[in-house]
Amino acid sequence: MVCIVHEGEVESTACGRGVRRRAMLDRARIPATRVLADRIDFDAGGHLDLSLPADSLGWFLVLDGALQLELDGAVHALQEAHAVVLPIGCRGSLAAGPGGARLLLAEVPQAHSLDAGIAANPPSLRIVDWAHEPVLDSKHDARRRIYVATPKLTGNKALKAEIIVYPPHTDGSNHHHEGAEHFMYVIAGESTGYSDEVPHAYRAGDLVYHPDGERHYTSTGAVGKTFIEFFVPAEYRTVWVDDARVCTWTPTGRDSRGGKPSREIAAHDSKAAAVAVPEDL
Repeated sequence: MVCIVHEGEVESTACGRGVRRRAMLDRARIPATRVLADRIDFDAGGHLDLSLPADSLGWFLVLDGALQLELDGAVHALQEAHAVVLPIGCRGSLAAGPGGARLLLAEVPQAHSLDAGIAANPPSLRIVDWAHEPVLDSKHDARRRIYVATPKLTGNKALKAEIIVYPPHTDGSNHHHEGAEHFMYVIAGESTGYSDEVPHAYRAGDLVYHPDGERHYTSTGAVGKTFIEFFVPAEYRTVWVDDARVCTWTPTGRDSRGGKPSREIAAHDSKAAAVAVPEDL
């Protein structure tokens, strides 16, 4: 059955100087989960020591604010829309600017068990500005997709993530996944989500976890919704209730700010791309 975690109902705990953590997805909620997710809030000038286990892959998205990442003696300036792959076993720190910051952190323990190539080629630090990534339009409706974590962007197949934008009065296609952990975090807006055809209300700050094999889709009313969804690992099987409405994505030739994107992604459908991730993803 679907697990819905309302951010405001999760107790925050101190995890650094002026930094608080909310455990949104952990093994207390989903005992067999292969991915963990935290919301982390920085006060102005907040400081967090970063430390990953030797077998864990880390990835985070800056939701708002500005941060400085210090890793291996180098300092990297981060801001809203930056997505970051952290090297396995990394040691470093994050420090917030005068306005504070918020981020969503995902950790994949034993990442090598999901992608055998990680042992030979451990992922290195990668910083992606998703605002300059290509925007893809849905063939069947007004939805938009922006990839933020793919094998091409992260250097591994342990994790995949994409931002999906639903305008008002938009219905998704009913489907389920097999062979991957799957959850979404609502960045903005609200919707009705259906899990095995049972409706649930979703709002900004919610994390929604669907068990393997559970049918689901989203429907928006007068207010649209933007969310980021995750798959661990990046290759899995998707089964659609109606194959005529398989999510099919076409390039727009622009990024989310209306400019030229940093690269191009060819048209593809989600059913085929989930089984074997195309090289341009």
